[in-house]
Amino acid sequence: MKDKVYKIFTESEWKDFQETGQFKGSADDLRDGFTHLSTEEQVNGVIERFFSGQHPLYIAEFSNPEFLQRLNWEASTSDEIYPHLYNSTLLASEVINFVRL
Repeated sequence: MKDKVYKIFTESEWKDFQETGQFKGSADDLRDGFTHLSTEEQVNGVIERFFSGQHPLYIAEFSNPEFLQRLNWEASTSDEIYPHLYNSTLLASEVINFVRL
């Protein structure tokens, strides 16, 4: 288990997240039944595969130990292990840091 995970937000998702203080998931998250998160090593690849040409993007860091304990680490279709958050809404108060790309 890693000590930090990241959520990639589009500009409209980030704006809504900041305004409401919560994020129930992207269209892909809602379709798949969990919130897609990434490790630091996975962020660039996820951006290349799923967010190509979308600017700006916001990368939010979550590293609170209680948050990290709620994650499931599961294999993707490429057998790479990704952190997933089930049955939970992301809260803006849980963001430790973020960057705008």
